[in-house]
Amino acid sequence: MPKVAKRMQAVYEGLDRRASYSLQDAVKLLKSRTKVKFDETVEVSFNLGVDPRHADQMVRGVCLLPHGTGKTVKVAVFARGDKAEEAKAAGADIVGAEELVAEVQAGNIDFERCIATPDMMPLVGRLGKVLGPRGLMPNPKVGTVTPDVAKAVQDAKGGAVQFRVEKAGIVHGGVGKLSFDEDKLVENIRAFYDAVNKAKPTGAKGTYMKKASMTSTMGPGLKVEIASMVADA
Repeated sequence: MPKVAKRMQAVYEGLDRRASYSLQDAVKLLKSRTKVKFDETVEVSFNLGVDPRHADQMVRGVCLLPHGTGKTVKVAVFARGDKAEEAKAAGADIVGAEELVAEVQAGNIDFERCIATPDMMPLVGRLGKVLGPRGLMPNPKVGTVTPDVAKAVQDAKGGAVQFRVEKAGIVHGGVGKLSFDEDKLVENIRAFYDAVNKAKPTGAKGTYMKKASMTSTMGPGLKVEIASMVADA
C-alpha cells in the first residue's frame, strides 16, 4: 500500500465518516489525530444554498479572526504620498504606485494580499486579468479598496480572512493553526461562521447554511453540526 494511503488510513482509523460532530468535538479530534511534524492549517467549509451564477446570490466578504490565522501574510499596497507612508508605517511589505503596477504586469507578484487607495484604482484596474484569477484584486466590498490603508494593512496582518462562494456553492477559509488552543480555534471558527452567515445574499432561497465540515492540512475531513457553530451553542 502506498505511503500516503497508509497515512490516511491511520488518520481515519476508528472514525465514522458518516457521523457529524459538534464543533468542540471536531476540534479535539483534529488535534488528537495530527501525524505530521509541521503546524497544520485548519480549514472550514460551508455548503450554501445559493447559485453564484446569479448576481443576487453572490456571497463575498471578510472576517477578522479574533485570534488571527497563525500565518504571516505578505501585503502589497498601491498608494502614493502620505497614504504610501501610512501603509509603510502600518507594516505593509510592498508599497508603490506606477512602478508597482509595472512589476505586477511583468508577472512579479510576491505578495498574498493586495490593498489600494481609491485614487489608485484607475491604474490598478488594468491588473484585473493578472490579479483577479489569483483572488488578489482589491475590492471595496472586502475593505481592500480604502483610504484607511493603515487599518486595512493591520487587519490583513492581524487575521482578516477573505471569502467568496465558488461555483458549487462552497465557501471555505483557513481559520488558524492546529497548535492553537481548542478554545481559540472554536472562537475563530464561530467568527468565520458568523461572517458567512451575515453575508447571506438577498436572492438566497430555502436553507442557506446546508452543510459544514472542517479539516486540517493532512488530517481527516469531519462533518460538523451547524448548530454547534452558533456563538452561544
